[in-house]
Amino acid sequence: MSTSQQPDPRDRPARLSVGVVGAGRVGPALAASLQLAGHRPVAVSGVSDASRRRAERMLPDVPMVPPAEVLARAELVLLTVPDDVLPGLVEGLAETGAVKPGQLLVHTSGRYGARVLDPALRAGALPLALHPAMTFTGTPVDVQRLAGCSFGVTAPEELRLAAEALVIEMGGEPEWIAEERRPLYHAALALGANHLVTLVAQSMELLREAGVAAPDRMLGPLLGAALDNALRSGDAALTGPVARGDAGTVAAHVSELRRHAPQTVAGYLAMARATADRALAHGLLKPELAEDLLGVLADGTGGTDGTDGSNGTNGAEGDAR
Repeated sequence: MSTSQQPDPRDRPARLSVGVVGAGRVGPALAASLQLAGHRPVAVSGVSDASRRRAERMLPDVPMVPPAEVLARAELVLLTVPDDVLPGLVEGLAETGAVKPGQLLVHTSGRYGARVLDPALRAGALPLALHPAMTFTGTPVDVQRLAGCSFGVTAPEELRLAAEALVIEMGGEPEWIAEERRPLYHAALALGANHLVTLVAQSMELLREAGVAAPDRMLGPLLGAALDNALRSGDAALTGPVARGDAGTVAAHVSELRRHAPQTVAGYLAMARATADRALAHGLLKPELAEDLLGVLADGTGGTDGTDGSNGTNGAEGDAR
């Protein structure tokens, strides 16, 4: 069934009844945000005890019901389940007749566009993909963070205005993402945000090992400045021993990591190689210094002669600066 045969969402009442299928960290926050805009959360589904507690905290007095009952009660349904679960959920809801003609069905997966909702479209639903480019905690602070948050929006052209209007009502900024570009879009966000958490957590662990009592306080200003510089200047913001071509210092790093945190070596080498490539390409790393540096990164041993690799010095003098 073509969406051109469906009721125009602009003909709907201004305020919608909202249901949430999947009370993880995202769904309750979006529903609470829509509630602030005047919409009415009417039902939520969740499986785990944590989901139930989260729904009770974020959406008090909204009943917990099975997914099919959520669709029966709501005009706008948020499908906020893990990516791998989404296709099967949509197919199941459509096959069991839970989907209602004219119902706005919104998923929040970054990986998928609107096409994953095709089974529901054939049942008469209006498919929207609205992915908030934000990390969620499952607490009320998430609602505040949606202010100014970008959303990756994908929908049939005739529903574009409706999709963008919902994002704006949640305080977000709509960014149109073509269907075929969704996986690349999501990979970019995961690379920048998800991997950042891993890097920061590893950095804090290493600082504790080095004797720093409050690694969060030490890293906060540094990482804030680095992020700001990167967003403003891109590769021109690269600093540190890799960008400078300090092969001895990098070798010392690798040696120390192998000794104290071997699980971090592979990540360090991979990021250092990527940094070196970008620094070279942008003229920040001098070619005459790159050969020794890339040799250390390719070898990845931090020295092969029993030293820490820092030009023959021992571990006591190989600390990073």
